[in-house]
Amino acid sequence: MDLYVVLGVERSASPGDLKRAYRRLARKYHPDINPGDRETAAVFRRMTEAYETLIDPERRRDYDAHGLAAAPPPEGDIAFEGFDFSGASAGGDAASSFGDLFAEVIAGSGRRPAGEAPAVDLHATLQITFEQAMRGGAHEVTVTRVAACDACGGAGTRRVAEGRCASCAGAGHSRWMRGHMVFSRRCADCGGTGRRRQRPCGVCGAEGVLSRIEAIAVPVPAGVAAGTRLRVSGAGNAGLRGGPTGDLYVTVAVEPHPLFRREGDDLHLVLPIAVHEAALGARVEVPTVGGRARIRIPPGAQSGQRFRLRGRGAPSPRTGAAGDLIVEVRMVLPRVLDERSKELMRRFAENSTEDVRDGLW
Repeated sequence: MDLYVVLGVERSASPGDLKRAYRRLARKYHPDINPGDRETAAVFRRMTEAYETLIDPERRRDYDAHGLAAAPPPEGDIAFEGFDFSGASAGGDAASSFGDLFAEVIAGSGRRPAGEAPAVDLHATLQITFEQAMRGGAHEVTVTRVAACDACGGAGTRRVAEGRCASCAGAGHSRWMRGHMVFSRRCADCGGTGRRRQRPCGVCGAEGVLSRIEAIAVPVPAGVAAGTRLRVSGAGNAGLRGGPTGDLYVTVAVEPHPLFRREGDDLHLVLPIAVHEAALGARVEVPTVGGRARIRIPPGAQSGQRFRLRGRGAPSPRTGAAGDLIVEVRMVLPRVLDERSKELMRRFAENSTEDVRDGLW
C-alpha cells in the first residue's frame, strides 16, 4: 500500500500538502459525517495511518527507505490490497483522484450487511354507523400490509445442505480492481467462511417479507367517539429479515345520526311538542340508544326548555358508565286550523292577559 497514493499526493509533497490533502479527505470520509458506515470508516483509518506516518519526518524517512507492511484488513470492511501491474485493469479507466475512486468503490462495490429494518406502522380509517359506535364490537378493516414470508419464517434465507459458496468460489472473499489498485472484501453470502449452509429464499427474494391484502379485526369499545384512534398491536408492516413488526392505527369515523347530537358522553335530542302539550303538560315517549323512554312535560313548558334523562346517553369507552340524554322541547303550531279551532284560539286570546313581549323593550 503506497501511503502517498492513499492521500493523493506526490512523493515530494510538503507537510502543508499533506495536511491539506488529509483535511480534504477527512471532510468526506470522517465517521462523524458517515455514521454507521463501516466501509467509509475503513477508508478513514487508512487515511489517518498514511497521514500520521508521512507527517512525522523520522517515520517518513523510514517509510521511504523500507516501506510499510500492510495491516490486515478489518473484518467485513473493504480492504486495499495493493497494486497489480500485470495487465490491463478490470474496472475501467483509473479514477481522476483517490477521493473519487473511493467514492465509487463505496457506492457500488458490494452489498451492505443485512440488518433489521425499523418497525413501520400502518394507518387506516374505519367507517361505522352511530348505532355500531354505541354498541361496540369487532369490525374489520382491509389493509395492504407487509407480512413475514411463510416460506422462510421471515428470515429471508432457507437452510440447505452445506456446500461451497458459489458467490466467492469458496475463497471467502471477493476481489476487484480499479485501475491497477486491488481491493477485497469479505463475501457477504457466506460471511467469509467459503461455505454456505443457507440460500436466499426464492419466495420473498431474501427480504423475509411479502405484501398481501388482509382483513384485520379491530376491537371497537362501546361508545367510541368519532375521531378516536385505536391501536392494533402487531398488525402493521413486518420488518425486513426478522425485524420488528409495527402496529396498525385505525381512526374511527362515525356517521351522524338524524336525531341525536353527541357532546362528550351526553346525547342531545330535539323533541317536537304540540301547543296543547306545552300548555297542559303531557307524558311523551322519546327515543334513546337503548330503546324508548317516557318523559313528563310539565304544564306551561316553554319552547327550548330542556329535560335530562340520566344514564340514557352514550356509554363511556373508558369506564362504561353512560352519560345523560338532554331533551330540548320545541313547540310546533298546527299548520291548518278549522273554524272551531280558530274560535277556541280567539277565546283563549280574549281570556289571556299575559304580555309575552313585556320587558323586551
